[in-house]
Amino acid sequence: MTVDAMRERLIFALDYPSLEDARIGASAVSGAVGVLKVGLELYVAHGPEAVALGKDYELPVFLDLKLHDIPATVGRAVERVAQLGVRYLTVHASGGEAMLRAAVEAAGSAPEPLDIVAVTVLTSLDDDDLAAQGIASDSRAQATRLAELAYRAGVRAFVCSAEEVGSLRTALGPDAVLITPGIRPAGTASGDQKRVRTPAAAMTAGASMLVVGRAIRDADDPASTALAITREMAEA
Repeated sequence: MTVDAMRERLIFALDYPSLEDARIGASAVSGAVGVLKVGLELYVAHGPEAVALGKDYELPVFLDLKLHDIPATVGRAVERVAQLGVRYLTVHASGGEAMLRAAVEAAGSAPEPLDIVAVTVLTSLDDDDLAAQGIASDSRAQATRLAELAYRAGVRAFVCSAEEVGSLRTALGPDAVLITPGIRPAGTASGDQKRVRTPAAAMTAGASMLVVGRAIRDADDPASTALAITREMAEA
């Protein structure tokens, strides 16, 4: 694929403490990324104003709230989110099949296309963390199990680390949208992420889209860094 095509698959995480900082960050990379991700911190602080950044820069918004509650509550929350015009919304796959179905059904009545994205195993967790929660499976097996559950509930987009992408692709088939965070270009620090990979490694493993935050945000030239990542994605 071309670099331009890969740009649409690069999600930039607006991990900023204020709306003004997020606006400056989005402005710097708006021509080099395909989606803006609004996370929990920014949304709690600024709500719909943060989501509106997508319209300001004519980019779809990935609203990363990771909803996890009883089915009725999640369904109503999705209905509210649908009014904001976001393109993607995350929920925890571990919320169970009924909750996932409620989310998918609510998204189906949105005035604009809204994809529910099931988060499998957070990239900040490793096998020891899962064991501490009483989960005997390793991260790959657990992510695959949760993704299959979410798929049965009607979800077609999933968040998983690059370590699990191959397993999910095999389990779910070519049409599943696999979104991979924990992306670190070679030479950058892992930070609080434990299961990380380079852009090339993630794409080679079968990822559909990549989420990159601090590697772009903290670069001396964020737009050039984003472009370099899309080139690496295309070459992979």
